[in-house]
Amino acid sequence: MGISTAIAIGLHNFPEGLATFVAALDDPRVGGVLAIAIGIHNIPEGLCVALPIYYATGNRTKAFGWALISGLSEPLAALLGWAILANSFSDTLYAVLFGIVGGMMVIISCKELLPTAHRYDPEDTVVTYSFIGGMVIMALSLVLLQL
Repeated sequence: MGISTAIAIGLHNFPEGLATFVAALDDPRVGGVLAIAIGIHNIPEGLCVALPIYYATGNRTKAFGWALISGLSEPLAALLGWAILANSFSDTLYAVLFGIVGGMMVIISCKELLPTAHRYDPEDTVVTYSFIGGMVIMALSLVLLQL
């Protein structure tokens, strides 16, 4: 389960890295705020990868390694974005990239993450509250970082 979570989170992190890169190119302040917000939400993601692997194997190094690998897709996406797109940005390309990245994040969340959460909580005792709590945390981090 931990390795499949690592793969899923790695795929989820790829568009986040691209979004952070695109945002930083458009406005470094927005890119910084986005990087901090994404960094905050990467903490529980890393735990979701590391804990099942640690409890299955008892190996901290292996658990940390898989969590690290799943998180490395973000800077990899940013580097790929820079290598491919750095010299050809326009307003239209920004709009297309933000639309694609936003769509990828929404689809991954709605089609993969939420149904998986409901499989582990079929009575919905915590999923909806956690979902709302996650939205509140992200909104607060964005608001507080604007001050």
